[in-house]
Amino acid sequence: MWRARAAAVCVVCQSLANSSYGVKGKSPLQKLHLVSRSIHHPHYTSSKFQRPPLRTSIQQFSSLNHLPLRKTKLLSVKYGYLSHRNFWVARLASRLLKLRYLVLGSAVGGGYTAKKTYDQWKEMLPDLSDYKWIVPDFIWELDEHIDFEKLSKALPDAEDFAKLLPDFDKIGESLSSLKGFFSPDSQGETAFRATDQGYENDKQYKKVSDKEKIDQLQEELLHTQLKYQRILERLEKENKELRKLVLQKDDKGIHQRKLKKSLIDMYSEVLDILSDYDASYNTQDHLPRVVVVGDQSAGKTSVLEMIAQARIFPRGSGEMMTRSPVKVTLSEGPHHVALFKDSSREFDLTKEEDLAALRNEIEIRMRKSVKEGCTVSAETISLNVKGPGLQRMVLVDLPGVISTVTSGMAPDTKDTIFSISKAYMQNPNAIILCIQDGSVDAERSIVTDLVSQMDPHGKRTIFVLTKVDLAERNVASPNRIQQIIEGKLFPMKALGYFAVVTGKGNSSESIESIKDYEEEFFQNSKLLKTCMLKAHQVTTRNLSLAVSDCFWKMVRESVEQQADAFKATRFNLETEWKNNYPRLRELDRNELFEKAKNEILDEVISLSQVTPKHWEEILQKTLWERVSTHVIENIYLPAAQTTNSGTFNTTVDIKLKQWTDKQLPNKAVEVAWETLQEEFSHFMTEKKGKEHDDIFDKLKQAVKEESIKRHKWNERAEDSLRVIQHNALEDRSISDKQQWDAAIHFMEDTLQSRLKDTESVIEDMVGPDWKKRWLYWVGRTKEQNIRNETKNELEKMIKCNEDHAAYLANDEVTTVRKNLEAKGVAVDPCLIKDTWHQVYRRHFLRTALSHCNLCRRGFYYYQRHFVDSELECNDVVLFWRIQRMLAITANTLRQQLTNTEVRRLEKNVKEVLEDFAEDSDKKVKLLTGKRVQLAEDLKKVREIQEKLEAFIEALHQEK
Repeated sequence: MWRARAAAVCVVCQSLANSSYGVKGKSPLQKLHLVSRSIHHPHYTSSKFQRPPLRTSIQQFSSLNHLPLRKTKLLSVKYGYLSHRNFWVARLASRLLKLRYLVLGSAVGGGYTAKKTYDQWKEMLPDLSDYKWIVPDFIWELDEHIDFEKLSKALPDAEDFAKLLPDFDKIGESLSSLKGFFSPDSQGETAFRATDQGYENDKQYKKVSDKEKIDQLQEELLHTQLKYQRILERLEKENKELRKLVLQKDDKGIHQRKLKKSLIDMYSEVLDILSDYDASYNTQDHLPRVVVVGDQSAGKTSVLEMIAQARIFPRGSGEMMTRSPVKVTLSEGPHHVALFKDSSREFDLTKEEDLAALRNEIEIRMRKSVKEGCTVSAETISLNVKGPGLQRMVLVDLPGVISTVTSGMAPDTKDTIFSISKAYMQNPNAIILCIQDGSVDAERSIVTDLVSQMDPHGKRTIFVLTKVDLAERNVASPNRIQQIIEGKLFPMKALGYFAVVTGKGNSSESIESIKDYEEEFFQNSKLLKTCMLKAHQVTTRNLSLAVSDCFWKMVRESVEQQADAFKATRFNLETEWKNNYPRLRELDRNELFEKAKNEILDEVISLSQVTPKHWEEILQKTLWERVSTHVIENIYLPAAQTTNSGTFNTTVDIKLKQWTDKQLPNKAVEVAWETLQEEFSHFMTEKKGKEHDDIFDKLKQAVKEESIKRHKWNERAEDSLRVIQHNALEDRSISDKQQWDAAIHFMEDTLQSRLKDTESVIEDMVGPDWKKRWLYWVGRTKEQNIRNETKNELEKMIKCNEDHAAYLANDEVTTVRKNLEAKGVAVDPCLIKDTWHQVYRRHFLRTALSHCNLCRRGFYYYQRHFVDSELECNDVVLFWRIQRMLAITANTLRQQLTNTEVRRLEKNVKEVLEDFAEDSDKKVKLLTGKRVQLAEDLKKVREIQEKLEAFIEALHQEK
């Protein structure tokens, strides 16, 4: 047996050979180095250490390694002493024999006890074969620098070691002869009795039951692990404070160097870009992240908060709080803060008011992301959490899996949550953190079946059992907890199993109090004392360390493959662009928007370059077209029915005053606003030849409509304009012959235009005349024949009385109807009046035109106020007043346009463009087409590839 284990326990035996029995010493297992424990592991049978095929690069401390064991005390043996006698020869001999016996006996007994203790401890050690990847790389590389086989050969073998031991048979004979030499009542007998008594005590110590030893050793092991855990936490806390001071000094610029962006921040940026990238070229996002899944209210949020060391998520009692995925990027920093990807505000996680504001902001963002009629959303909220001592990783908290859709939820809520969870878990490089509530029956779990479907072999799943304190208190058989942690109860497989405690259920508990409660619970838990749970499988700290190690291992294994995939995608996109748009620059949506923005602002500036003459001509023409009907129908025709010039002027003044007070200023402002819109639209939609890019048409149209919608004319413009127009219409003095001729021309053009319109209306009423009927072979309808007969009858009445009034009397209507009935034409009185209106208008306009020709030479009589003259040209004065009012109004509106309204419109356009620039959805809607999408994909792929390459370079440098 010694030969079989000579190479393994040689170091232990040699160290114990020189120690005395009853003196304090270390336990044999405590003297074994980590390498020695690995060598003695039952999975490594040969003395030559074999390197496992799976390599990993992690921190020197791993949560899955055993902590060093505490020193154990061996029971000491008390020895008696001989009384003082005068037999100095016998006393000297007995003492020499006693000393030799003690030395030799201790060597033999110590070696046997060491071997037996070593066997017991070796059987108690856990099986670490599943966690070989946790051992740091430098451990595996020790065999390259130290030849253990050569070292074992250099040590003496078992036979040589046995030669060094004394001959116990000869020792026994010597003791017997020495005992017979002395008398029974001598001091020597007392000495031998004392020696024999010590020997009997040693035998009695060896008869202690194995169960008591195991219990004692387990208790000591547990206390030792907790002790070193506290020491480790204290050292890490000191390290955290030192790193915080260093980072604060860097922030203040003491070292005069710029801090580089951390690895995890670089990696998080890549994930943010990928979340916005439309993978239309089959380049899927397979970059690792930690996906946190679990049943509703299983404790997912609490586990994340313990890892982030802050209560950052909204909390509810049994209701669904996580309504959309939340990506949390953990990184180290001097201050414990949190900030969103699209915001610059930092939330101080050490202040309760900032924590409340952060929770409220997360809840608001979740509700905004949920569309109407839905309960959950697939839109991701990105949050960065920095703080000293945080483990670097990226976690995604998903909505909790539910089994039943309750009232108030959308009918598809359950299926939506399943689809979101599967979309994240189907990533072959995603680490699945499966959260299971330990306080409920395991058979009620839904998420375990879902996880086992996505990762059947458990190569990237870490199982976490929460609320272990409640489970230990309520579960009748604690063995179920052991079965869960050992992976024997669920059909799913996992890379590792952990048990955690996330507080007492009080949402106001601090992270520190939860940590203290968790440590106190596991320190007193029977699950650890009875070895149902192992020390490296408990506490959220060990969990976060293990998850971080797995995360970075997965990142190192997959990131280069992803970079190569995006490199190939970039080549395909660049080739497609060269083939389709060889002469165009690759402008993405933002760059195209900036180009369109500059063009629109240039076109708005062009409004200020319009000449005053052009403005006034357009305004005067448009305003007269808008008010001419009112002037002819409501002012000129009623006034012309008067019998003398005084009544004519009085009627005109009254009508003009009423018109100016109520309608004219408002009409003028409407005309000016419409003119500004037309000119603005003209510049916006004007084609610019070959340089015109129709990709901007939708954007320009939207900007034009929104700017016009926001623009409001100055409300005080109507009041000032009303005064100006009233003063212009009150002036009747025509200063020279040129103005008189201009008024005659204006009146003649107006009357001719009205006469032409009236004749067109009459023609539509009575149908084509005989020439058109013969030339175009068209005829009249029955109604047109009736109207034609009525027109002819009314024209006879006007010929008989050319000064007829504007309205027919009732007896005249009856006369016309009877005359038509005599001809066999039945006609309605309303039709007679309607026809009369157009016939009389034509007669009036023809008469006014002939009078206008007579007034061409009437300026001389006007200067004399038509004294001693039968010619009266008051209608010419009316049209001059109207013409002058139009000119003054156009000039006033032009000044207001160029000085105020154009600038206000330009300001509105800039505001609209700024709003559109911040609205990505608006830009996607207005800037569309294959060219835009191709440029957008090309930009995103280039950015992803460049950031991945920078991240890979930084990752290699960190190694």
